[in-house]
Amino acid sequence: MKDHNHESFIEKNHNDDLDCQDGACAIDYTKEVEVKETLTFNKEYLIPAIGLFFLIVGIGFDYFDVSFFKKPIPLVWFGIIYLFVGGPIVLKALKLIAKGDVYNEFVLMSVATLGAFAIGSYAEGIAVMLFYVIGELFQEAAVNKAKRSIEALLKVQVEQVTVLENGKQIIKHPKEVSIGSIIQIKSGQKIALDGELVSENAVLNTAALTGESAPDNKKKGETVLAGMLNLNKVIEVKTTSDFADTKLSKILKLVQSAVGRKAKTQLLISRLAKIYTPIVFWLAVALVVLPYFFLGDGYVFQTWFQRALIFLVISCPCALVISIPLGYFGGIGAGSKNGILFKGSNFLDLMTKIDTVVMDKTGTLTKGVFEVQEVMTTNFDKNLLLELVALLERNSTHPIAEAIVKYQAQLQSSQREDTSKLKVSNVEEISGHGMKGKIGGYIVLAGNNKLLEKFNIPFDEKLKELTETIVIIAVNGKYAGHITIADTIKEDAQKAIDALYKIPKIKEIVMLSGDKQLVVDKVAKQLGIEKAIGGLLPEDKINEVEKLKAQGRTIAFIGDGINDAPVITLSDVGLAMGGLGSDAAIETADVIIQTDQPSKIATAIQIGNATNIIIWQNIFLALGVKILVLILGALGMATMWEAVIADVGVALLAILNAVRIQRMKF
Repeated sequence: MKDHNHESFIEKNHNDDLDCQDGACAIDYTKEVEVKETLTFNKEYLIPAIGLFFLIVGIGFDYFDVSFFKKPIPLVWFGIIYLFVGGPIVLKALKLIAKGDVYNEFVLMSVATLGAFAIGSYAEGIAVMLFYVIGELFQEAAVNKAKRSIEALLKVQVEQVTVLENGKQIIKHPKEVSIGSIIQIKSGQKIALDGELVSENAVLNTAALTGESAPDNKKKGETVLAGMLNLNKVIEVKTTSDFADTKLSKILKLVQSAVGRKAKTQLLISRLAKIYTPIVFWLAVALVVLPYFFLGDGYVFQTWFQRALIFLVISCPCALVISIPLGYFGGIGAGSKNGILFKGSNFLDLMTKIDTVVMDKTGTLTKGVFEVQEVMTTNFDKNLLLELVALLERNSTHPIAEAIVKYQAQLQSSQREDTSKLKVSNVEEISGHGMKGKIGGYIVLAGNNKLLEKFNIPFDEKLKELTETIVIIAVNGKYAGHITIADTIKEDAQKAIDALYKIPKIKEIVMLSGDKQLVVDKVAKQLGIEKAIGGLLPEDKINEVEKLKAQGRTIAFIGDGINDAPVITLSDVGLAMGGLGSDAAIETADVIIQTDQPSKIATAIQIGNATNIIIWQNIFLALGVKILVLILGALGMATMWEAVIADVGVALLAILNAVRIQRMKF
C-alpha cells in the first residue's frame, strides 16, 4: 500500500494524468492508474478536510470579531492553511515556470490567490485553492468510478495454472505453458488459457469476456476462453494458444490503449485552451493597467488589481479541460460495462454520425454454426438413416459433416442406446458431390443433388428449390431421405434490427453475405432488413460499401470473419464481434462487441449519443457561466467568492454531469 501525501497527489494527478502544455491541461488516460484502496483514498481527503475546518473557524473568528484574532494573527492563521492546501500547487507552478511554461492553470491559480493575500482577502485566496483541490479529488473519484468496469478486466488474468504432465500436477505461470498442454481447472477457478474442453462437460461463467453472467454449458470438444470461470466440477482443457495470444490478453491490450485516440471535440478544446489561457492572462494585466490612463486621479490600484485577480480565477479553464475528457472516458467505461470496447474516444463521436449500418450475415446476425434442422425420410427408419449418415460423415472434416455427427451423438446420448455396432468400410469422398461408403449391409450415399444424379438415382426435384443447405441420402440405390442443415439466427438478432430502426438518424440497414441469395433473402425477410445482397466475395463487399460512401453516407460495418477485415477498415466505424470473432477482424475494428450480441450495435450508438450530449452540455455550461462572470468581474460586480463558484463550482457540476453516463441504462 502506498502512502500518498497531498503533494504526491498533486504531482501525480497533474504531472502524470494531465498533459499541461502552453496553458492547456488534458487528462491522459492511456497511463495505467492503480485502483486505490479505501485507506489511501481517505488520506488524500485528510488535508483538504482539515483545511476546510480551520478555514471555517478562521472565518468565524473574523466575522464575530474575536478579540485575539487581530493583526498579524489572521495572516499567520490563514497563511499556514494556505501553505498546506495551496503549497503543492504553487510549487508545481514554479516548476513549470522554470521550464518556460508560464501560461497554465497552476500559475493562474497561484498568482490570483497570492494576490488575494496581498490585498488582505485571505479567506477568499484559500477558498480558491481549497475548492480547486477538492474539485480535483472529485475528478479523481469520478475517473476511478469510470475505470472500474474497465480495470476489472485486469484482475481476471490468472497468475498460476495447474498443468498435467506424466500424471503429475505441476503449477506454472500461464506464460510457461505450451500449446497442446492439458491444464486442470478446479471449481471456482478461472481458465488461464484458450483451449478445447477435454472433459465431457463444463458449466462456465463468461462475464469477464462477454458481460453476461448467465452460466454457459460447454461440451467436450467445444472452445473455452481464458477468463471464463469454472462453476461446477474439476475440468480439463487442452490449450490452443499461448498466454500472449489468448482472446483475453488481446482484449486487455486494447483496453490499455483504448483512450489513446482523442475525439475531435476533445482536441478542439485542448487547442482552444492553449490560445485562451495567455489571452485571459494578458487581459487581466490590461485590466490593472489600462484604467489608469482613462480614470486619472480616480484610479484606485487596489480596486482594479482585485478585479484582475477575480478575472484570473474565473478564467481558469478547469471545467473544460477536465470534465470533457472525463465525459469521453465515462462513455468508454459505460461501453465496457455493457460488453462494448471503444478503441478511442473519437469513435464515440463517430457513432453519433452513423446513418447507414452494414452487416455481415454469418457470425454476426447468425450463429455461424451449422445445425441440423430437420431429418426427413421416405420409406426408411429415421434413427437408422441418421446413424448411417453420421457413421459415414465421421470420415469428413466438412462443417456440414461435423454438424450431422454432433446432432446424432447428442440424440444417441439422450436415448442412451449403443448404436455403434455397424462396421464402416470402402469410404470414398467424391469431390464436390459428397460421400459414399458401405455400412453394415448398406451402400450409403450422402451429399448434394449432383451426387445422386451421378449415380442415376431419382429423387424429388423440389429439393433443389430449398433455400437451406440439404444433404440428400440414398441407401442401396434408392432415395431414402434428406437432412436439412442451416445456420440459425442469433436470439437477439431481431431485437438488434428493431433497435437500429428506432434510432432516428439511421437511414438504412444493409446485409452483405457470401452465402447464396436465396438464403440471404430468407434471413433478411425474417429480420425485416430491406436490403440484402448475397453471393459476395470480400472484394465485392468492399465495392458495395464504397458505393454507399460515394452517396455521402457515414457507415458502420459489423463483421466477425477474417474476410470482413478489409471492409471493417474501409468503413467509417468498424465493429467486430469480439467473443469468437477472428483476430484479424478484432485488430482492424474500431469498436469490439465482446458479447457477440448484434443488439449491442444499437447500444454502442446510444452510448455515443449520450456521451456527445453530456460533452456539449458541459461545454455550454462552462463557457456560458464563465463568460457571464468574467464580464461581471471586469465590471466589479463579482467578488472573489463568485469567482470561486464560477471556477470550481462549474468544474464540479461538469464533473458530476460527466459521471451521469455511468448510471445510465442502455
